[in-house]
Amino acid sequence: MNEVTKIEPTSQAIFESERCYVRRFAESDLDAFVDYRNNVEWMKYQSFKGYSRKEYKEILLKETTLESGAQFAIVRKADQTLIGDVFIKKEDTIFWIGYTVSPSFKRQGYASEVVQTMVEWIQQQGDYQIMAGVAKENSASIELLRKLQFKQVDDEDGELFFQLSKPALGII
Repeated sequence: MNEVTKIEPTSQAIFESERCYVRRFAESDLDAFVDYRNNVEWMKYQSFKGYSRKEYKEILLKETTLESGAQFAIVRKADQTLIGDVFIKKEDTIFWIGYTVSPSFKRQGYASEVVQTMVEWIQQQGDYQIMAGVAKENSASIELLRKLQFKQVDDEDGELFFQLSKPALGII
């Protein structure tokens, strides 16, 4: 029987990188989240977009488990600013990951830093495959995954699927 992975309360970091930490969402994150998640041009490759603040609140602030899939806030340590989010879903022997950085914080190394730290955190949970799906046109995300030693393993309906090539610790 699969064990259910409880998510810690909002105030606790799940994992942290040099400049950021990842935690559950708080209501104070919602305005910034809605702002970048509903930016049509920025989110053209993402599926979780276009909801109202109320709908996002219901989704992001409810109690979740990794098995049901969970969205987490990326917070910059220096000023406690929400700069993006990650998605983590545990399915049997696979962790699926996703990530988004607000356009205000693009091209500053945050996505690479946080995804690398997320990979290390998952590897500490046990021997799991780590997978990510990316739109074929999302060259920045594809480049990031390849930099972190993910290899493309499938191509289905306009989405590329990547799997981490082991080992990945300490590659950046």
